[in-house]
Amino acid sequence: MKIEAFQPQHASSALKTLDIELRALEALRAALQMPDLARAVEQAIQILSATPGRVIVTGMGKSGHIARKIAATMRSTGTSALYLHPGEASHGDMGVITQDDVVLAITWSGETTELGDILHYCRNFGVKLIVATARADSTAGRAADICLTMPSVREACPNELAPTSSTTLQLVLGDALAVALIEARGFTSSDFHAFHPGGNLGARLCTIQDLMGTGESVPRVGRDASLTSATIEMSRKRYGCTAVVDEDDRLVGAFTDGDLRRCIAVHDLKDNIGLHMSPSPVTVTGDTLATDALRVMNENAVSVLFVVDGDRLSGIVHMHDIVKAGVA
Repeated sequence: MKIEAFQPQHASSALKTLDIELRALEALRAALQMPDLARAVEQAIQILSATPGRVIVTGMGKSGHIARKIAATMRSTGTSALYLHPGEASHGDMGVITQDDVVLAITWSGETTELGDILHYCRNFGVKLIVATARADSTAGRAADICLTMPSVREACPNELAPTSSTTLQLVLGDALAVALIEARGFTSSDFHAFHPGGNLGARLCTIQDLMGTGESVPRVGRDASLTSATIEMSRKRYGCTAVVDEDDRLVGAFTDGDLRRCIAVHDLKDNIGLHMSPSPVTVTGDTLATDALRVMNENAVSVLFVVDGDRLSGIVHMHDIVKAGVA
């Protein structure tokens, strides 16, 4: 395959596009600092966060693609949302909208013909309508209960026709709404994990409670145990160590393969484990993120962590368990 010579004008064109869209974002930022749009966004967040139903996000063409993404972002961050295609809505899917829902319509011109039936439906059935548009005086803008008026900006397309800067603003405004809803709802990383159980993101958000060994799989001996019994317990389990607990199952120490090697040649295997254990083992709690537990392991140069609930032993986790889960 013939490779064309480097054409610096292409990179210049790309930079020009970035400059135009950056100016558009600066215009949106400036608009958000003005009372009209700031007040409208505040009202929109209050309605979206308080709705007992769902956020129905709709739009046509390129705005429709942005609407799909906004709905997906809201869903993944705790706001029940779905995308409704305006054409399908006019042919039977309007029934997905209930009076408990809020409709968020994305339309740059505000004159998108295909949105007409949804606008009428919202007015006739008392469904709250939020419209994001560059024209507050448009058909959609006038129909809205809340109009999020974006600044008119230049498209990056050399013909100033293809949606480029405009869709960037729509996307960023959608992200701003979604993030504000995260804060309004108090959405946590644990909540986020519930919506993202798979893949690398899910692995990063899992907690030690999801990975740790519990019950009979946890190596443990009483503090009156001998070196021999502790060695047998370590051999029976797969962690290369054993917890040392008191009569109330409180963690009082740990005995590792390294401890055994250091004392086996010079001490009697009938010695009490308390003479040779490490009295302050590194611990985490069950709600510790796996990523944080891995950091603790690296900082303390250990491959195993005991998991405690208060001062009671509740589990054990090996570095291999964390790596196997896809965290590292």
